[in-house]
Amino acid sequence: MPVIESPFVDHIGAKLVSAADGVSEILLPLQPHLLNTWDVAHGGVTMTLADVALAMAARSVAGDGVGVVTVEMKVNFMQPGRGELRATGRVLHRSTTMAYCEGEIRDSEGHFVAKALGTFKYMRRLAVGRDVKQQRMRSDPSAKPGPSDG
Repeated sequence: MPVIESPFVDHIGAKLVSAADGVSEILLPLQPHLLNTWDVAHGGVTMTLADVALAMAARSVAGDGVGVVTVEMKVNFMQPGRGELRATGRVLHRSTTMAYCEGEIRDSEGHFVAKALGTFKYMRRLAVGRDVKQQRMRSDPSAKPGPSDG
């Protein structure tokens, strides 16, 4: 089973329940800092949870060393999320480079909170930010960082 590997997702407290064969499940107990002014799940939290669930479904059918990036995502909000949110994701179609996924989020009482559709691009995992310089150095000792490599 793949792991989430995201400091932001760790920060909000989302937990991977399962991810295999193109299907995933993520659980998020709502904490006060994740709520909006109406004391329900903030829309950005709901969208993040949907993004993670769909991405993990896509990653579950990828090879080792392959990750995904979100190309496009749409979320329809049905009703406010309360308590604990449970997101499920499912791969509807996959090509060699892309995955088209759907998912939904329900709250602890089973209420339908949101529906999501997304497209994800498969990418070989590469270093980013400061690690790019080290990665280039390992693969080519004469390589020099570019202007955007910081």
